[in-house]
Amino acid sequence: MTQPKQLDPYLSPRAFYGAELRRLREEVGLSQQELGERVFCSGTYVGQFESAVRRPQVDLSRQFDEVLESGKHFLRLCKLARASKHPDYFADAAELEKLARTISEYAPMLVPGLLQTDAYARALTRATLPLASEEEVEEHVRARMDRQQLLDGTTRPQLWAVLHETVLRVPMGGPAVMREQLLHIADQARKRRVLVQVLPFAAAMDASLNSMASLMTFEDAPPVVYAESTHTGQLVEDLALVARYQRSYDLVRAAALSPRASLALIESAVKDLPKS
Repeated sequence: MTQPKQLDPYLSPRAFYGAELRRLREEVGLSQQELGERVFCSGTYVGQFESAVRRPQVDLSRQFDEVLESGKHFLRLCKLARASKHPDYFADAAELEKLARTISEYAPMLVPGLLQTDAYARALTRATLPLASEEEVEEHVRARMDRQQLLDGTTRPQLWAVLHETVLRVPMGGPAVMREQLLHIADQARKRRVLVQVLPFAAAMDASLNSMASLMTFEDAPPVVYAESTHTGQLVEDLALVARYQRSYDLVRAAALSPRASLALIESAVKDLPKS
């Protein structure tokens, strides 16, 4: 269970939310585990809110208000504490990445955010948000690059990415940007910072996922899946549905090339790019 830590409640809206949750929980004499049982989650989960590790949830905030008889206190605080530099549909998944023990990605068309170069991220943002100002574009790029810092820590998650061959062939940003991007993926694979497989066109009929999916596991929490399509995403926590995603991912991984053969295909794709 996450032990309460002394937070400055005025450090951020999320810290204030956590401090208030701990204060009111202790006032009514409930442990983290007891409060968790009343709102149908674990005591560890409650502790992560109190220590400002996890982003508050609207439904749970409503239940905290009911159990702790706090009116709409936590529901109001939740609106402030959920502010994020990421799109709202992805913000919860971005927070969970920082806590994950393993992250298993499937990319059907585009390079996953954790493996993107800044030039690729910039070209992709301009393509998906054609009317965005340069300032908005750069904000999106910075947010994506900041996410990658979790791969630099000593406790970084194990990242396993399966890329459909389409990912290697869509020349996002042009040949120069794509060359740099593919070389970056190859470099990450050689350094064993990420395990990369490619699902070739010839094997795509054997296994498939229809959209980008990220499966995350944790030390002390159930696994979740984040599935995304254009301008929208969904965090899947239902264990039966997560299990179905896992089976589909396992089939895709089994149909994909080995890591060594995948690296060779990535390097071959680099050579196939136009010189200018």
